[in-house]
Amino acid sequence: QGGGGTPGCTFTRHMTIRFVLMVNKQGQTRLAQYMNMHNIEERCALESEVIRKCLSRNETLCSFFEFRGYKVIYRRYASLFFIVGVEGDDENELAILEFIHALVETLDRYFENVCELDIMFNLEKAHFVLDEMLMNGCIIEVRHS
Repeated sequence: QGGGGTPGCTFTRHMTIRFVLMVNKQGQTRLAQYMNMHNIEERCALESEVIRKCLSRNETLCSFFEFRGYKVIYRRYASLFFIVGVEGDDENELAILEFIHALVETLDRYFENVCELDIMFNLEKAHFVLDEMLMNGCIIEVRHS
């Protein structure tokens, strides 16, 4: 059992991930998954502001920033931005970047060189892969196989 926080977390160090977004360079959301968010209006507002902020950041800046009480960690792979929002001041940004990388590698293996169209036309499969790696905001699996 992880140390405190989210019940049922079996990862050695729990991560309080609250949302995962996959967004193209034009700012169109291709996948969105939220843990513990309230209403659709709040999600839409948060999503659009986070996406706008990520897309407008210079490549020389670091890949994380604080926004509305969340730490937002993102990374661009080809034409997609992978954006993760975590809650809490003690979260390790580098561990989240490693999770994003593991997610991309897993999707790459599953779809054989994943691209934006794979996510769009196989959304349920992409959600399935993400669900296998996360449970209640906890990272439970980072192996690629």
